[in-house]
Amino acid sequence: MQELAMQGGRFEVALQPIAEPASFGLEQVEFLAAGHAGVELRPLAKVASGGELSRVSLAIQVITSKVSGARSMIFDEVDAGIGGRVAEIVGRLLQALGGSKQVLCVTHLPQVAARAERQYSVAKRESSGGVTSEVRILQGDSRVDEIARMLGGAEITPVTRRHAEEMLGK
Repeated sequence: MQELAMQGGRFEVALQPIAEPASFGLEQVEFLAAGHAGVELRPLAKVASGGELSRVSLAIQVITSKVSGARSMIFDEVDAGIGGRVAEIVGRLLQALGGSKQVLCVTHLPQVAARAERQYSVAKRESSGGVTSEVRILQGDSRVDEIARMLGGAEITPVTRRHAEEMLGK
């Protein structure tokens, strides 16, 4: 949490006793969080923004990946509600997870996408039979073009292209 723009934040797992034994035991698990220093711990579901939920989720996955038997992890827009420096940190954490696990990540942020070993483009196409999804692996120029598009929008300029090449070269 400290690296993910939640300096001074805290996270705790509380076990709340329940009145009657249940299939899950005698306690209910509750995640408590304080997003910043000086803030009281409160139920995560009630106090966290979408971006904070994404970052806490990623932090939990990074920590538990060391003991988890899961070989693959899927993140669907774990970078929601963030940008800039924090997006770069999220990309670095996902890249580190990819060193020992298969990591699939849906993202719209170039700072995250550029850290991947491989990028794919997923697009929906309408046809007379309905909507289909098209998945293409991005290699070479198409990889640079997609990162540049993420950086600058529909028009790829020489500046956004150079910036994309620089990001992919890190």
